[in-house]
Amino acid sequence: MSLFNELKRRNVFRVGIAYIIAAWLIAQVAELAADSFGAPAWVMKMIITMLLLGFPLAVFLAWAYELSPDGLRRESDLQPGQSNTSATARNLDRAIILALIMALAWFSWDKFIADPQRDKADLESALRKAVQEPADEAATAAPATDHSIAVLPFLNMSEDAGNEYFADGLSEELLNMLVKIPELRVAARTSSFSFKGKDIQISDIAQQLNVSHVLEGSVRKAGDRVRITAQLIKADDGFHLWSENFDRTLDDIFAVQDEIASKVVSGLQLTMLGQSPKTREINPDAYALWLKGLYFLNQRGEENYKKSENVLLQAIELEPGYAAAWSLLAMTYYSQVRQNSRDHEEGYALAMNAINQAMSLSPDLGEIQGAYGFLKKNLDWDWDSALTALTKAHQLEPDSNIIRIWRASLIQSLGRLEEAIEIYEQALTVDPLNLSIYSSLGILYRTTGRFDDAILIFEKQVALRPHYHWAYLNLGKCYLFKGDAAQALVEIEKNPSNVYRDLGLVLAYSTLGREAEARTALENLVSEYGEQSPAFVAEAYSWRGEKDQAFEWLEKARKQKDIGLAYLLANRVFKSLWDDSRWSELLQNLNLLEYWQAMPTA
Repeated sequence: MSLFNELKRRNVFRVGIAYIIAAWLIAQVAELAADSFGAPAWVMKMIITMLLLGFPLAVFLAWAYELSPDGLRRESDLQPGQSNTSATARNLDRAIILALIMALAWFSWDKFIADPQRDKADLESALRKAVQEPADEAATAAPATDHSIAVLPFLNMSEDAGNEYFADGLSEELLNMLVKIPELRVAARTSSFSFKGKDIQISDIAQQLNVSHVLEGSVRKAGDRVRITAQLIKADDGFHLWSENFDRTLDDIFAVQDEIASKVVSGLQLTMLGQSPKTREINPDAYALWLKGLYFLNQRGEENYKKSENVLLQAIELEPGYAAAWSLLAMTYYSQVRQNSRDHEEGYALAMNAINQAMSLSPDLGEIQGAYGFLKKNLDWDWDSALTALTKAHQLEPDSNIIRIWRASLIQSLGRLEEAIEIYEQALTVDPLNLSIYSSLGILYRTTGRFDDAILIFEKQVALRPHYHWAYLNLGKCYLFKGDAAQALVEIEKNPSNVYRDLGLVLAYSTLGREAEARTALENLVSEYGEQSPAFVAEAYSWRGEKDQAFEWLEKARKQKDIGLAYLLANRVFKSLWDDSRWSELLQNLNLLEYWQAMPTA
């Protein structure tokens, strides 16, 4: 008899299969138990080791022994006719089938039932921890992996403090390059740049951003000469995986960026499926002007927006085909309008002209498609074109968090609330200190009736930035929807911003029946902020049930293209207007009626 047939006769194969399935089940249950009881890591290692060592022992026992009617007997001691291998085989077959059923049931439960609940619990746990801890000790929802990194803003070591734009811009460009590496999770700019100028340990920064590595450095620029120092640090022990100085001219700046990105890939031992991302080379002087434009835009404010506009126009004059400069110029014009520092009609026309120029030059760049979709949504209210552009942008750059946020914002505008929540939650894992994500996510939780989750989100905002105006208004609205107007008033009165406080006071006083105070707050809201924020005034009148005035101000907001109307379908403050025929007419004029009718709550 051949060895194979003998192994088969003695049920060695069946025992091996049964052992593997049973061991897998034991390991799964043990892992769950270890997590539940907070067991140290060595416990699971010991269990796995014992299961692995048990396999050859089980196979040996199956070969050497047989389960006979008289009990476990050595195979060599059995007399002819005493073998019971056929009956044992049938019993093992039944055991294997039963074990397979149990394994399939466990897999289905863990994959489709436990995982979603666990993900939600992880997010809620992280948020609760963040609220209870100081802002500089906040934790994120996703665990850090070996292939995760934060790019901190490089220090400006130049004698000229005005060269800070170059250090910041270089850092941001490196971050954007690394985001394009699928194997690498990169903390988003908003969160990583929030540590600029702060004396915080690398290990603490990594913990807050939930990354295992940090890229930091410095830039010294003098004329067209630059010296760049970059170092990749392993956060848990502070070990430098590599550190290098680059002494180059501005003409070589793109090669330096490519080299640093390549060093990160090598240092983290990433296996690239394709080529490492490369910088798009452009006229170095135009590139330096673009970096200045980016810097000023990020600084915000009327004066900085004007500076951004000026240097970007210079960059375009040097390099008319510079698509990124046209795109950034479009965002600058849009920001000027939002700041009320440029006429709305003029600013919108300039912004759309600039982004159309960018699209004609580089339609296959994710950042260009994303900016185009963002502006089509906020300027033209062309939801279909915006969705097409942002969908393509996401396909081109699936790991870009700004594109992810823009998509979520659009989907929120279209009333697809649960889908928007899911995308914002993804965005939060790589940008855990981004206050605007918390605002959007909290509003969506509140809109979908998850008031406690929303309150937790807005309390997190306050923990990150005390006196954040959006947080107090949104907290007040949460308590109003919960039916606790007294607590709503407490939160609203903390608001440091007059316009947000006045709106909140109208809502709270009206609910509490304090009509004189409500009327005073409303009159102040209208006189002081009606021209720049007509949608806020419409909210106030809608909450009070004064429909005629509400629709009057909504029409003003529509003509002015108030950004607040872009989120009309996710704003339950306007619920008193839903049964009025003018509501459908308004949505039709905003190109939102079909999306409203498709909503479950419409």
